[in-house]
Amino acid sequence: MTAAEISAPVTGAPSCHDWLDTLTEQAAARETAGLRRDLRPHGPAEEMIDLAGNDYLGLARHPEIIEAAVAAVRAYGLGATGSRLVRGSTNAHDDLEAGLADWLGTQTALVYSSGYLANVGAVKALARPGTLIVSDAYNHASLVDGCRMAKAGRAGVQTVVTPHADVPAVRETLAAHPGRPALVITESVFSVDGDLAPLRELHAACREYGALLLVDDAHAVGLLGPRGAGGVAAAGIAGEPDVVVTATLSKAFGAAGGLVAGPAQLRRHLVDTGRTFIYDTALPPAVAAGAHAALRVIAEGDALRKELADRAAYATARLRAAGLEVPTPSGGVLSVTAPGPQQALAWATACRDRGVAVGCFRPPSTPDQRSRLRLTINAGVARADFERAIDVILEERP
Repeated sequence: MTAAEISAPVTGAPSCHDWLDTLTEQAAARETAGLRRDLRPHGPAEEMIDLAGNDYLGLARHPEIIEAAVAAVRAYGLGATGSRLVRGSTNAHDDLEAGLADWLGTQTALVYSSGYLANVGAVKALARPGTLIVSDAYNHASLVDGCRMAKAGRAGVQTVVTPHADVPAVRETLAAHPGRPALVITESVFSVDGDLAPLRELHAACREYGALLLVDDAHAVGLLGPRGAGGVAAAGIAGEPDVVVTATLSKAFGAAGGLVAGPAQLRRHLVDTGRTFIYDTALPPAVAAGAHAALRVIAEGDALRKELADRAAYATARLRAAGLEVPTPSGGVLSVTAPGPQQALAWATACRDRGVAVGCFRPPSTPDQRSRLRLTINAGVARADFERAIDVILEERP
């Protein structure tokens, strides 16, 4: 066979460029539907009122926290250089985990490089063969992906999605599967609408039917509970042997990383078997040291928490007075319903053009297919700037 014959396209066979054409067509369809997403890099001195990021308490630039991170960079270098089991574990990681466990009221805590990996790892670790997983319809994508991955290599794992914050539906599902190991999964403060899960009632249902309760406390740690220890602590179920807490360090901590907290046996199991822990490069020691410093500020941060709650109430009252649909916030998330994805995108863009950054949530990021602006309260933004941002949001509404 000649070279020309080898390189000639086979009649009827797909071209090597067909997959690129398919991606181009899919991108055009998303653009038409108002579902395009763009990266917008910004510099360190950008003059933008930030109601889009998750730095709830304004700690990302806190001097004490920055100094702790800088000192750790000088001591350890920039990166962890390996997984926790190879070379990535440092005293900074151990100190942070001990501090987190004490603060959360759990036996142990284990730190991951992201909240996403912590959630996936926790769900997979808690699902054994035959497990029934009961997952809230509004749960974060990381929990959804954890449920999907939990089925791999485990016979009989089943996921039932129950209506949002519906305790009777959870009870009914557990009652319909007597004798099966069961795992109930919820967020505490939900990331889309900012409402609080009925944690005490869910825990009672789990206790009645012998199920475990996994709570993603990402949007509540730092904001709710005694010393800001989160929604689980606020519900009075911290440290219970049938409760597992996951969270991120990228929100109220102003840092990065994730955690799983619970009984010592769970930590042992995650270290020995958890793929998202074993095979991932460790959180940089400087970030761990900064997060530990942030924990000390958070634990004494009642004034910051009060300011955040006051701002959430102020913004909610003004937005509702203008006729906008805003669920009552339980933490720092304000969800403002938009007429549709195109209008949500145009609204967010108009706010950004006037110096106000807001979140724009559209399908598939919203579990109910409704589009929203998501405002995240940042206690580090000057109060006058915060109030001006609310003015701009109202003036630019569709």
